[in-house]
Amino acid sequence: MNTVTLAVLVPLLPFLGAVAGLLLGRTAPGLVRPLAVLPTLAAAVLAALVAVRQGGDEAVDAATRLTETGSVPIDLALHLDGMAVLVAVLVGLVATCVQLYSTGYLRDDPRYPSYAALVSLFTAAMLLVVYSGDLLVLLVGWEIMGICSYFLVGHYWETPEARAASLKAFLVTKLGDVPFLFGIFALAADAGTFRINGILTAVVTGPGLDHPTLIALLLLAGVAGKSAQFPLHTWLPDAMAGPTPVSALIHAATMVAAGVYLVARLLPVFAASAAALVVLAVMAAVTMVGSALAALAQDDIKRVLAYSTVGQLGYMTGALAVGSRDSALFHLLSHGAFKALLFLAAGVIIHAAGTNSLTAMAKMPALRRTVPDAYWTMTAALLALAAIPPFAGFFSKEAVLGAAEHAAVEGAHGVPAAGAWTVLIAGLLTALLTAVYATRLWLLAFHGRGARTERTDDTAEPDPEAVSPPAIDAHHKPPAVMNAVLWVLFIPTLGFGLTVTRIPDWLDGESLTPTLTTALLGTGLAVVGVLAMYAAWRRTAAAPKTADAHAPDPGRVLLGPLHGPAAVGFHLDAVYSALFVRPVRAAARLVRFLDRAVVDTYVAGAGGTPRLLGAAVRRIQTGNVQTYVSALLAGSLVLAVAAVVAVTGS
Repeated sequence: MNTVTLAVLVPLLPFLGAVAGLLLGRTAPGLVRPLAVLPTLAAAVLAALVAVRQGGDEAVDAATRLTETGSVPIDLALHLDGMAVLVAVLVGLVATCVQLYSTGYLRDDPRYPSYAALVSLFTAAMLLVVYSGDLLVLLVGWEIMGICSYFLVGHYWETPEARAASLKAFLVTKLGDVPFLFGIFALAADAGTFRINGILTAVVTGPGLDHPTLIALLLLAGVAGKSAQFPLHTWLPDAMAGPTPVSALIHAATMVAAGVYLVARLLPVFAASAAALVVLAVMAAVTMVGSALAALAQDDIKRVLAYSTVGQLGYMTGALAVGSRDSALFHLLSHGAFKALLFLAAGVIIHAAGTNSLTAMAKMPALRRTVPDAYWTMTAALLALAAIPPFAGFFSKEAVLGAAEHAAVEGAHGVPAAGAWTVLIAGLLTALLTAVYATRLWLLAFHGRGARTERTDDTAEPDPEAVSPPAIDAHHKPPAVMNAVLWVLFIPTLGFGLTVTRIPDWLDGESLTPTLTTALLGTGLAVVGVLAMYAAWRRTAAAPKTADAHAPDPGRVLLGPLHGPAAVGFHLDAVYSALFVRPVRAAARLVRFLDRAVVDTYVAGAGGTPRLLGAAVRRIQTGNVQTYVSALLAGSLVLAVAAVVAVTGS
């Protein structure tokens, strides 16, 4: 079987698994789990085989004409280069882990069959995006992911939070998709083709684009929505209302990664406009710093990780803004592994603790002993997130910072110096803040007050004012499959950084080895962040123990007056509500009033007038002959009198 055939099967298998799962979910419930796991696992294996065969060599292309449009044709095309095959392996690995994990996490959920089918469809759509060589076919996968996210985020539709979050995710991403669609059409019109290879040829070696800045900015709107970048990032934290495995899938390997992947694939298009690169750099910088501050103020463990994802995607878009596709993709792959681990480990913690609240977890006794697998694996993932060597996140994040330094100091890739410096400074500040909120999460989740109460002297006099920490429900011990998946993802979290010298062979050949300056600065700032949070945590630990839900929080101590705005995402939702939601609702109320008070009045009048006339005529038609004769004589008399008057007058 040749490489192209194998590549076709990679998205096709989970798609067929989704269809079979939807059709057989009710009639053959015993087949639901195999249909969820096996096609996705097979797709992951085939994706790895395709990657081995491709080997980072020349890209493999195959296409067949899908339809003639009369102008720009649409092709069903595959493009398999090193970037595509590596990202496909990541998607297959994370999706398989999520499906396996979900068999335990949602084992008693009555809607598991539809959930599993949607996860498979989600996976197939992302794989279609990754392998596609035609922008319109890529758009199909892009939009399928949007509708899948709507249903999966709203899986617990009984709760108003899930319903609101699913609708918000759908609407905000569609807000970006409208200009994105226009950007694709404008790009194809300038290049004369939807084929990605043809577009890149036109940009790099051909006549170029007529409107590069406009096209790049239109495409960036869609990327900002899909990859949750400022200012369209607000849907992602709210999407945590969905099941935790869905969060892992969206944040690690699908949906949000699609926007970064698209910019990487079409980077020459963006590089053709210096203004677009500056906009991308500013967007990345604001996203990085703002999301890190917001993460530090969250109490929900999943919202901390959600804002973390927003910030890490900012690193990737920042790398692309300085022209470094290799470092962006390296961080995409590294982040996919440790972020999937973070979310799935958080699911185990929530499963055991029965709450998402870090404040509540901090009052629980020895949570790290209740879920030791989650404790050790999440510790490794948080170290990777904070870019502490030798974990994977250190190498990939330093590759981004090194690329930004190279572009800022030496003007590499023709990137505007202002954009490069913006990315570098924001990246270093975010490295500090990331270490701060990662340490806070670890301390509150695993080393809270409840954990320390067990180490107190048994002979000491009990404190009558002390608050007893909430007990952990013993029957919430996670299934073995959930813990097993954590250790599978632990391997790339720990060891993927060792591929730093091999990844360039699959990409553009750019060196990803950490540079001394940024490595020292980034790691030093991360260590400072860890120590600062630890000091703040010790300070709050000395505070009197109370039952107040707003007990001293080390994040609140460090943020000071910024804590309130950061906790609500700097009121961006309120701004959107004032600019968009309220005017739209007001317009809807006006339309409803006009419909009822004006349109309905005309409609009711059009029906009511003939009805009144009919009633009047019906009263006249009594069926009495004498009445008819009397009326006839009266009418005749009136006409006669009128005639006499007319003659006399003349």
